[in-house]
Amino acid sequence: MLRSLYIQNYALIEKLDITFDTGFSVITGETGAGKSIILGAIGLLLGQRADTKSIRQGASKCVIEARFDISAYNMRPFFEENELEYEEESILRREVHASGKSRAFINDTPVSLAQMKELGEQLIDVHSQHQNLLLNKEDFQLNVLDVLASNDKELATYREAYTKWKHSEKALKELIAQAEQSKTDEDYLRFQLEQLEEAKLSEGEQLELEQEAETLTHAEEIKAGLYKVEQLFISDEMGLLPSLKEALNTLISVQKVYQSAEELAERVESTYIELKDITQEISGRVDDVEFNPDRLDEVNERLNQLYSLQQKHRVQSVEELIQLTGEYRTKLSVITSYDEQIGQLTAETEVQFRTVKKLAAALTAKRKKSAREVEKQMVEHLIPLGMPNIRFQVDMGVRKEPGLSGEDTVAFLFSANKNGTLQQISSVASGGEIARVMLSIKAMIAGVVKLPTIVFDEIDTGVSGEIADRMADIMHKMGEQKRQVISITHLPQIAARGRAHYLVYKRDNDKETNSHIRRLTEEERVAEIAQMLSGAKLTEAALNNAKELLKSGARS
Repeated sequence: MLRSLYIQNYALIEKLDITFDTGFSVITGETGAGKSIILGAIGLLLGQRADTKSIRQGASKCVIEARFDISAYNMRPFFEENELEYEEESILRREVHASGKSRAFINDTPVSLAQMKELGEQLIDVHSQHQNLLLNKEDFQLNVLDVLASNDKELATYREAYTKWKHSEKALKELIAQAEQSKTDEDYLRFQLEQLEEAKLSEGEQLELEQEAETLTHAEEIKAGLYKVEQLFISDEMGLLPSLKEALNTLISVQKVYQSAEELAERVESTYIELKDITQEISGRVDDVEFNPDRLDEVNERLNQLYSLQQKHRVQSVEELIQLTGEYRTKLSVITSYDEQIGQLTAETEVQFRTVKKLAAALTAKRKKSAREVEKQMVEHLIPLGMPNIRFQVDMGVRKEPGLSGEDTVAFLFSANKNGTLQQISSVASGGEIARVMLSIKAMIAGVVKLPTIVFDEIDTGVSGEIADRMADIMHKMGEQKRQVISITHLPQIAARGRAHYLVYKRDNDKETNSHIRRLTEEERVAEIAQMLSGAKLTEAALNNAKELLKSGARS
């Protein structure tokens, strides 16, 4: 539970350091004194968005720090899961800098805002007036049933199954859409593939054909050139081979008298043999090269086919066409496998849907039982709160399709008058009635959820007199159940029931206005409650009445 709260440089608060008592406590103060500022600061510890405008003028940052005694609330698992040091007295701190930067700490260890929010919501529940609007929300009403039914595990299991089902359902729809689109493309892809396969493409073919076409086109020129080279080698007059032969014979004859000529003769002989071999190959190629217009037409036709395919498919080579052929085959293979994939995913989705329906039915059964208990407890709470003719009904229905919280619809129906028609509570209940309904709901929930601290911000709006006293009695009893309950109130009947009484007030100096909070002594409580009773003028009767209220509060 909340042991102390420290606030520095937040709105009108320069510095505030207050300790809180266990059980039921009250906070009073004039409108605008700073009660909402304190709640705003606590909200930062619950992960609410930080606004640099809240930083006190002239300060570089604001700091909010709260100490909680968590020794009795089995919160060690949260610290272990988040790798934080567990302390029975844990400290939550939030810093907001003028630059816009915000930092969060748990036991002096930096944490994310989500981690602070998760822990903060387990430590303190702040019920402000705007929460009364939650009665309009179906998910709030459903949550009340789940809390009282202790559906945490069942709901988590259901939501896991629901999420899997929705993911599969989405994947199935996308797969069907892909299949339909692919079916549209199938004829096109098949035509393109057949055309490419009929071309019987092979790597390197284009280069070979281009070289052959070049040869066939210039066959006469090539043949003439080769013939000329052949003649230069073998001509009887100044031909290379006859000249080399004559040179070789001369060197052989000279080597008899000139030893060095032997090596030269060997080299000339080697050259002669090589040139003779070249001449024979040239001679063969002269015979091979023939102008063949039919073959040239065939080659050009094949090349035109390859060029046309490349242009059509916007590629630069036969190799890329071959790669494209493989891609078309793969795409067609995928298309033909869609039916099988759709069948498998449909079966999986149906199994998951049956699981969702089964888990939803289990939730419904527990909620119906919880709904009867809510109806019973709400009547028991509200009759003493000035609603003798109260009728309260939890109307449950079935959704067209399961949702994240199951397949139940729920509506809290209400009538405070005899023979009144049961209607949605938000449509017919007055502000005071809604306040009493919300207090009753909180009291029910508090009996199940072991929240260490509950703060009620003017939950007494629209009530007075005896009803206020009975509301105070409910909050007082909640505070006796190993729980800390703090009520911010304008009603003396409630203020008198607090075990501790804190006053929020403002003080002005020459430069600025500051908000403060302090715990009142017994004598100060008498004066404060008397002021709440009499208004601006403090009377003897009001003082006596205040003393009597405090005595009554102490006896209860």
